[in-house]
Amino acid sequence: MTDLVMPRDAALQDESLPEVMNRIVSELHDVAYLIERVEPQVLELGGDQLLQHPDSIKVLQGIDLAVQKTRGIAEFIENIVATMPAEWQVDASVALNLVKLADMKKALASDGPRPAHSQPLDHAAGDFDFF
Repeated sequence: MTDLVMPRDAALQDESLPEVMNRIVSELHDVAYLIERVEPQVLELGGDQLLQHPDSIKVLQGIDLAVQKTRGIAEFIENIVATMPAEWQVDASVALNLVKLADMKKALASDGPRPAHSQPLDHAAGDFDFF
């Protein structure tokens, strides 16, 4: 057993490894959704002439590939989690402290309500978050 996976009677910071992994899966699905929303926006901004440039087609294909890979990784982890014993425990506090985005940190943390994911498309133009 590694230092990350500990018996159930370990420190109070320990939590279910499958639960932690499921939160990661949720974040990966959200990332895929965010990436997926970029493609129609690029097409709208670039117009019909965008599809006539090979480099633009490669960018659009790259966006699609990023979505597929992100969802694929999420599904891969999800299937591994399905076979994990529920009693496996992990202290994710050190890893969580390395996460820079506040919303992602909240989503990956075990305590408190989950934040809403994925900025809505109707978010006012010009609005931004300071970080």
